[in-house]
Amino acid sequence: MHPPILFCTLLVLNKIVRTSIILLISGFFVSNHSPLLGQHPKNDWSLQFFAGTINYQGDLKPTSFTFNHSNPAINILVRKPINNWLSFRMGMGLGKIEGADRYNRNYLVPRNLSFYSTIKEISAELEVAIPEIAATHLSAYLYGGMTVFHFNPWTYDRNGKKTHLHPLSTEGQGLPGYPERKPYKLIQPALSFGTGFRYELNECIQLGITFSQRKSFTDYLDDVSSFYPDKDDLLAAKGITAVQLAYRGDELPGGAPYPPHAGTQRGTASEMDWYYYFGLTIEFKLNCIKAFLSGWKGSHESFYASHCPK
Repeated sequence: MHPPILFCTLLVLNKIVRTSIILLISGFFVSNHSPLLGQHPKNDWSLQFFAGTINYQGDLKPTSFTFNHSNPAINILVRKPINNWLSFRMGMGLGKIEGADRYNRNYLVPRNLSFYSTIKEISAELEVAIPEIAATHLSAYLYGGMTVFHFNPWTYDRNGKKTHLHPLSTEGQGLPGYPERKPYKLIQPALSFGTGFRYELNECIQLGITFSQRKSFTDYLDDVSSFYPDKDDLLAAKGITAVQLAYRGDELPGGAPYPPHAGTQRGTASEMDWYYYFGLTIEFKLNCIKAFLSGWKGSHESFYASHCPK
């Protein structure tokens, strides 16, 4: 590379790094006295990032709320205030839920079932603002709406191999002798609702904490819902792996064999499954992001034009 061009490139890279750091600190994390703020009304679109945990409530984890065996989750959403107290928000999220009878209530431990599932969701919600707490930059909000999510439960078989449970019809779903047990769909709707707090650093950035729940309309997030099918029916239709993963009590020392009669209870079909999030948020006004990017681009182009030969 020609020395002047190399020197120019290094200057530009140095300028980019320095400008990015300066603008991120002084452009976003500025005081409320900055002239930039005040140019962006409170009804701007905003972009929110969530990072926290996800957990589930169902047959393999009946506790209403717990941090035990939570997993990381992320979410990104856009929010548009409609007026001073109501906003519309759309988002998408990703996380992994799990449950296992070995951590369940004592009388359920011998069942010895377990599962994992990735959750991918999109949501549309309305948010209701609660007025700011006097003399602070802290505010609260409630929200609710609809979510559509994808799940696909899996477990590990006796050899440690990851195996998806939906195709195995572990409760006889779709088998000829069980017409009332339909295969469950892997894309499902859910009611979403939650609450949170925001602290306004300035008119561009808010930090927050939030808790939200998803009430699903399926009892199969964990692949456990109703009754065991007949062992021979399941073996003939789906094979030995389906039998081994439908009932796992015989893997425990002194565990009982597969239930001899079809219809032995396996789960609680009357209660639908839930999952929920808890974590931290950071929210940026989109106009502030636009101003930052425009300022960075203008500064970079001006510097390059004045220091670099064509």
